[in-house]
Amino acid sequence: MTLKLYAHPFSSYCQKALTAIYENGTPFEWKMLSPEHPDVYAEFAELWPIRRFPVLVDGHRTVTEASTIIEYLQLYHPGPAPMLPEDPRAALEVRGMDRFFDNYISTPQQRIVFDAIRPAHQRDPRGVEECRQMLDTAYAWLDRHMDGRQWAAGDRFSLADCGAAPFLFYADWTHAIDPRFAQVHAYRRRLLARPSFARAVDEARPYRPLFPLGAPDRD
Repeated sequence: MTLKLYAHPFSSYCQKALTAIYENGTPFEWKMLSPEHPDVYAEFAELWPIRRFPVLVDGHRTVTEASTIIEYLQLYHPGPAPMLPEDPRAALEVRGMDRFFDNYISTPQQRIVFDAIRPAHQRDPRGVEECRQMLDTAYAWLDRHMDGRQWAAGDRFSLADCGAAPFLFYADWTHAIDPRFAQVHAYRRRLLARPSFARAVDEARPYRPLFPLGAPDRD
């Protein structure tokens, strides 16, 4: 039975799942979540009332959350590029870095974006400033962490890099990575050059005008 992925190509968490899918050449049916497809959105809302995407459907199973989707695919639809190593100690490092990118890059980045789309009288300047400070702190830590490394955890592209790719991609648009963090910039360039993530970026190009802070011409 064909896997179904309810997703939008401009979503960072959808890109996270898509990067793993493209790494492995996993066949799937794209269920586009957009105003042009209200029937698909209705299916999605019925499957997952929380209405956060992506959502994967595999027969009678509904799998939510990008990290869980990636692990699920490795268990039930494995491909040539495992996103978690077999060694549980190495896998723990991958999962730890996955949480770092989710919590300390993606979360503050998205809070800044969500604040930008609110009406002016509902905005939270203090909260935005705290998020910017968090991003600067996370960039500084990551710069030290990536010294001498190609990928975020271990010597192979993994689940952690699937998250790092879209989160650093949008974070640099939202709160620019300081030039002094050369290791972070180099890592971001490697991620953008990865064919699986480059494909996700290209698929999302038509939607760049939707970015509320102004999508740059670069990348």
